[in-house]
Amino acid sequence: MRLKGKNAVITGAGKGMGRDISLRFAKEGADLALVGRQKDPLKHLADEIHHLGRRTLVIPTDISSEAAVASLVRKASSFFEERIDILVLAAGITGPLETPVWELGIDDFDEILAVNLGGMFLPIKHVLPYMIKQCGGKIVTIGGVAGVRGYRMRTGYSASKWGVRGLVRTVALEVGAHNININNICPGLTATPRMQKLLSGKAAARGWSEEEIYQEYVQEMSLGRINQPQDIADAALFLASDESRNITGQDLIVDGGWKL
Repeated sequence: MRLKGKNAVITGAGKGMGRDISLRFAKEGADLALVGRQKDPLKHLADEIHHLGRRTLVIPTDISSEAAVASLVRKASSFFEERIDILVLAAGITGPLETPVWELGIDDFDEILAVNLGGMFLPIKHVLPYMIKQCGGKIVTIGGVAGVRGYRMRTGYSASKWGVRGLVRTVALEVGAHNININNICPGLTATPRMQKLLSGKAAARGWSEEEIYQEYVQEMSLGRINQPQDIADAALFLASDESRNITGQDLIVDGGWKL
């Protein structure tokens, strides 16, 4: 049990990769504060985790609101008796698909940055004082390979993921002296509900079938297979555990060789 006795806050916990990360952490011994916009998915997840013998706190939150994030951190710290060992940031949105930059609305662009980048910054900002006080902690962000290569027709999304990398590297420089590690996972295409939304949106915009869109991704991957959520959960567990004690400010790309 690599996370036995640890307290973890996980955003985007109700669905997709965040859900699998939460379950994996619980199986490894962590108690969890589950954060997301929708309450019902979080409650269902909490029920599963209770059967594993772990404690959970469900906190529905808009992570783009500083007041809401400050409130969730206060609730989590109280639940955990002032100790937060791990912060995993898995929340995010897709934004417009197949949209060239000259057609992208500023409201859409601002929303993507507010959720995908601001939703990383705000929890980090409000959790760090607890980690600094306790002289240690692990932060794991879920970015994306759109942050390590250009991604046509996804200007806002790609910009947000590039921003996460800059945020992580800068925070790593600031908090290393406090024994805090922060690292960024960059998933490629992953079998989650968001992947289905991506495929259907691209297919509709191009007049292709969803299978054709799917195969376009797969054919660009060295390993010829997409991620399963468990692949990301395994990477997050490694970065949240003591096994990664001397790794910080880094990107861990999990994409089947798509970026290559």
